[in-house]
Amino acid sequence: MTVRCTLGVDIGTSSSKGVLVDETGRIVAVATRAHEVSRPRTSWVEMDAHLWWDEFVSLARELPERAREQGIDPEISAVGVSGMGPCVLLADEHDEPVRPAILYGVDMRAGAQIARLTDELGADEIVRIGGSTLTSQAAGPKIAWIADEEPEVFERARRLFMPASWLVRRLTGAYVLDHQSASQCSPLYDVEAEAWHEPWWDRYASGIEPPRLAWAGEVAGAVTDAAAAAAGIPSGTPVITGTIDAWTEAVSVGAHEDGDLMLMYGTTMFLIATGTETLRTPSMWTTVGAFPGTRNLAGGLATSGALTAWLKGITDADYPALLAEAEVSGRGARGLVLLPYFAGERTPIQDPDARGVIAGLTLDHTRGDLYRAALEATALGVRHNVETMRAAGADIRRIVAVGGGTQGGLWLQIVSDATGLVQEVPRTTIGACYGAAFLAAAATADAPPRIADWNPVAHTVRPDPDAATYYDELFERYLRLYASTKELVHELAAEQRRALPQGAMA
Repeated sequence: MTVRCTLGVDIGTSSSKGVLVDETGRIVAVATRAHEVSRPRTSWVEMDAHLWWDEFVSLARELPERAREQGIDPEISAVGVSGMGPCVLLADEHDEPVRPAILYGVDMRAGAQIARLTDELGADEIVRIGGSTLTSQAAGPKIAWIADEEPEVFERARRLFMPASWLVRRLTGAYVLDHQSASQCSPLYDVEAEAWHEPWWDRYASGIEPPRLAWAGEVAGAVTDAAAAAAGIPSGTPVITGTIDAWTEAVSVGAHEDGDLMLMYGTTMFLIATGTETLRTPSMWTTVGAFPGTRNLAGGLATSGALTAWLKGITDADYPALLAEAEVSGRGARGLVLLPYFAGERTPIQDPDARGVIAGLTLDHTRGDLYRAALEATALGVRHNVETMRAAGADIRRIVAVGGGTQGGLWLQIVSDATGLVQEVPRTTIGACYGAAFLAAAATADAPPRIADWNPVAHTVRPDPDAATYYDELFERYLRLYASTKELVHELAAEQRRALPQGAMA
């Protein structure tokens, strides 16, 4: 049976994932390729961009075979792409990467460049033009870092890519970047003008051709003969521009309308509040949205699933056992408070030298208590971000949860209890690859689909009213613990940079 499908592929931090989706939104086939980042030095996080294309090709060839095993002959009508970001991949005039890609806010190497650009341009002017203060999330300082620290590499750079735009280039030959990704290249993009800010581009990205700008759901081009031969996708198939995975994930669950907040439970926790007004606050990220006329206030925890995976690794336990033990541990983890800053922290404290702290440990505590404390710590981190967003003027009326962490009911319930938020959980939470497939269908179908039809809400998670007072007190302790340990922890972070071997920590 021949079925028209769209192909969606997302290049993530720990894996690449692809789906084939039919015209009703049903997933026909899914496949994943696990990979690891490179951590060549403390606070550096990189990846070889050749891997992105190799995994795309592998997924594009495997997915139709998986569909055929079910008696379905997929006819790929369009291709959607997304990827982690903002990343900095510089390539030469032949589109050969000049160095590994520098990843998003988890890579914190550009502290000196953040300080220098802020001093040179002025913090207020950077916020006026680009929307946000410069932090480890911004791509601009990382470009400046390459120019400063690897000048011979920068001399060869002619083009700027992120994972989605790299796939588009390989598939279609188009050199294009979406507006949302571009707005995270601060200070090189003007948020209000929705255009590259030429004076600052010329100053800090001289010699690099600015990519053409388009919106995430716009068709960037068509699959070339060469790409068709490599990936097995018919030549001439439309390919959308795509965007950063968190924003594509918001699309996948319909959390991209005015008043929506998306919570993405992944390796890190990401939050995106959508509105129509440009909101600015020093501790969060102001960007344009995935669609014309929208603006976002975004935030992200540096760890989330990465923290639970770390605990799983050091305890040699599986997730079901840890979740069961955490449930037995109960609210408050029997008197533990944990700061989840094991890889520094992004928003709202913007502190790359923050570190994890576990307070209250005794010989009676178990791995289940530690796991419960980690889940509660990420929930309190979400609360800290949400309260900061609302203080900046974000009108959050609807919360949608997405990502791998939504598969565990306990984690969702703890987040709702700690924040007081009702969370909607859609039927499909597979992530950004599904959103990419939807954008491809919406851009090319004769009758564009609605994501509410493709992916309706399956259930809601409501906060336990009896938990409110307890988590109010725990949140206050959480904030006090950071404030009271910050100075010492910063000393330890400096010591770690001196003492630990290269690549020993993020």
